[in-house]
Amino acid sequence: MKFIERLTTIDRRIIYIILAIVVLIPLISRSPERVRVMLPVEKLYNAVDTIPEDKVLIIDFGYAPQDMPELEPMGFALLRHAFEKRIKVLALCLYVQPLGLAQKALTEVTEEFNSVAQTNADSIIYGRDYVFLGWQPPPLIPMLGMGISITNVYTADYYGNKTDTLPLMRDVKNYNDVALLVSLSAGSIPRHWIAYAQNRFGVAVAAGVTAVSAADFYQYYQTGQFTGLMAGMKGAAEYEELVETRLNIKESRKASEALPSLTYGHLVMIAFIIVGNIGYFMQRRRRK
Repeated sequence: MKFIERLTTIDRRIIYIILAIVVLIPLISRSPERVRVMLPVEKLYNAVDTIPEDKVLIIDFGYAPQDMPELEPMGFALLRHAFEKRIKVLALCLYVQPLGLAQKALTEVTEEFNSVAQTNADSIIYGRDYVFLGWQPPPLIPMLGMGISITNVYTADYYGNKTDTLPLMRDVKNYNDVALLVSLSAGSIPRHWIAYAQNRFGVAVAAGVTAVSAADFYQYYQTGQFTGLMAGMKGAAEYEELVETRLNIKESRKASEALPSLTYGHLVMIAFIIVGNIGYFMQRRRRK
């Protein structure tokens, strides 16, 4: 009885220390958690996997530094999938904040593939296999303008090259040449892609969103407006699982490695809540 009472009055600093230990240990050990892949993520994977050779994948990198833990692994997994299958990629940002993060993802994944490439054909070449279009404000301009001409909206890419001189862009004119657009965002931008790109031009749209905003987007997946959906770190880990098991790409799995911290942290909090409630009811019963 006294033991339970002591647990209900435990110093909150001790709780914080226990939580810190539980969260940090998995991050230090770097042991990826195996996950069960749910249907929304599998549909997105299949949509990317079946993109024809004459079509491209557009990835809208819309996450800022505070969103990186959940959304950056999605970008890495999508790029690894596309590059392994030799799917052409157009990367863009609707806001200025994500530009550096998008460049980081493109550069690191390109280096992963080129470090093991044997020939030019095996390599990932900028301008041939992917193009970073950069940022063109305001967001409505590229969303609508790319339905007419992508090179007219993005006359120069992120690095200052004229887009109409790049080999990839010679065959990509507008949304008719786009098989799928994936928006990685912590805000409402995926809904705008549906309104302006899908409803008007018929572009297939998918999304990767943070866990806290996932409830706002599942309705669009259920109605078929989203081809697929990744929600939070769990969704990112599911896509990483598919990339590793189906494509045998064994690179760093940031979401899968961080997932145990979330799992154990939640379990500790649940345990403290249960103990606290047991102590409360026992104390109330004793007073009666």
